[in-house]
Amino acid sequence: MAHPLAGRPVPKEQRIDVDALLRAFRERLPDPDDPRELVAFGTSGHRGTALAGSFNEDHIAAIAQAIYEYRREQGIAGPLFLGKDTHALSAPAEEVALEVFAANEVTVILQSGSALSAGGAGSAGGAGSAGGAATEGSTTGLTATPVLSHAILTHNARLGLHPGSARADGVVITPSHNPPADGGFKYNPPNGGPADSDVTTWIQDRANSHLRSNNQAVKRIPFARARTAATTREADLVAAYVADLENAIDFEAIRAAGLRLGVDPLGGAALPCWAPIAERYKLDLTVVNPVVDPAFGFMTLDHDGQVRMDCSSPYAMAGLVELKDQYDIAWGNDPDADRHGIVTRSVGLMNPNHYLAVAIRYLLRHRPHWPQSAFVGKTLVSSSLIDRVVADERRALREVPVGFKWFAPGLFDGSCCFGGEESAGASFLRRDGSVWTTDKDGLLLGLLAAEITAKTGRDPGEHYRELTGSFGAPLYTRVDAPASPEQKKALARLTPESVRSTELAGEPITAKLTRAPGNDAPIGGLKVTAANGWFAARPSGTENVYKIYAESFRDEAHLRTILEEAQAMVDQAIG
Repeated sequence: MAHPLAGRPVPKEQRIDVDALLRAFRERLPDPDDPRELVAFGTSGHRGTALAGSFNEDHIAAIAQAIYEYRREQGIAGPLFLGKDTHALSAPAEEVALEVFAANEVTVILQSGSALSAGGAGSAGGAGSAGGAATEGSTTGLTATPVLSHAILTHNARLGLHPGSARADGVVITPSHNPPADGGFKYNPPNGGPADSDVTTWIQDRANSHLRSNNQAVKRIPFARARTAATTREADLVAAYVADLENAIDFEAIRAAGLRLGVDPLGGAALPCWAPIAERYKLDLTVVNPVVDPAFGFMTLDHDGQVRMDCSSPYAMAGLVELKDQYDIAWGNDPDADRHGIVTRSVGLMNPNHYLAVAIRYLLRHRPHWPQSAFVGKTLVSSSLIDRVVADERRALREVPVGFKWFAPGLFDGSCCFGGEESAGASFLRRDGSVWTTDKDGLLLGLLAAEITAKTGRDPGEHYRELTGSFGAPLYTRVDAPASPEQKKALARLTPESVRSTELAGEPITAKLTRAPGNDAPIGGLKVTAANGWFAARPSGTENVYKIYAESFRDEAHLRTILEEAQAMVDQAIG
């Protein structure tokens, strides 16, 4: 049941104290003997909050030093692109990271208007937005995750023309859609996508080694010297990304259709991108909310009454949903713009699974230069509607564990034409079949919704209705079930033989999976499938619960039965 205030504006008393948060970042020392205060890289980097001792100055210094040492070991000698979003902890974390990278003589490239010319990563500045409204707060040096991925890839693609140069990589300082008090630190290697677990484990372990020795081996210089160092440079990464977008999106169709477009960046790093996009491609595009506020006080509360910039949540996106009839198509992005939330006149905010299925079918039919051999990638907890759509188009599907890192190699070499996950993250190839980004690109998927509407005369919600007429209307949900730390470990170690049941909701079980069928990688849990439904269970990385994802192609009663039997099967298997 949703919180009574879900979808309503954030009460003043619930807004974070930004000054107290920043003081904690500088002053609180993490306890290396407390596992909760160590560096821990999950599927999207290290995340935490300064108030709990899990994202503080020492963490950032240790991680930055570890990344320098990893680069040295791997022979990565090119520039490191460094970007940030609008969370309160992102700017001070950028300063600390730059101090360490500069001390280690790493060439760092920042978005124009960052620390180099703005007088510090935390300084304020104004900017305009498409639609003409003024922006409050700082937009200096913001770098969306897809912009950084694009920068890494385009730099490295030029190496053939400049044999003396070296590979680039990057860091995005963001906790994605997490609450305002959180911070995050992500590393992207030279393939431009999220780092694989072998890389993040190495960096995590090395960073924790530094923490345990009070960062004695961490090299660092004052910020004033770091921002004027010969190795600290600037480039307009946004302009390069915007200029190249026409190679991935059909802007001529969007412009010719005269669509009215609405965009809500949710106060994030997508904001500086929209005015240049609208101007360059002559789009009728309005940024409905140009406010930047590190407390995110303009948000509406999420389903649980928390402030969370989740562009796939109807509660967090309530403001844009209310405006849906003013635009032919609208969308929102989370603070680092790696996720998308598509708002249509026909159905309002689309479920991410529904939009992924629509986007995949459209792209497979409207990208003639994509190789027929290129597969569609999906995470194993994404809707089976995608399987049916891909099979109907006679294309290959590859199902992988949760985490966008699994798509990065295929997107990089063109063997994967589309990679998407149920949490509203996706990217796809350029129109000529070459790599665009290898990390999630929320701007791209929003613009694709406009292209779909322009080219077909129907918005993605209408296309989804058509899909359900052909393939059935799936019902999808995710719930949490309590589990002790020991039970969570047991869930991650399950084998197919651990499940004794032969039926799921009255149908024969067709598969019991603990490894992904697309790449044979461990899924860290269990997936059980039948003809008209499935469930997957995975332990939470931060709470004493496990997550159950379930889908039915029948009805609500069938979905409830799947959920009940899923919990019984898992509880029996993990004791």
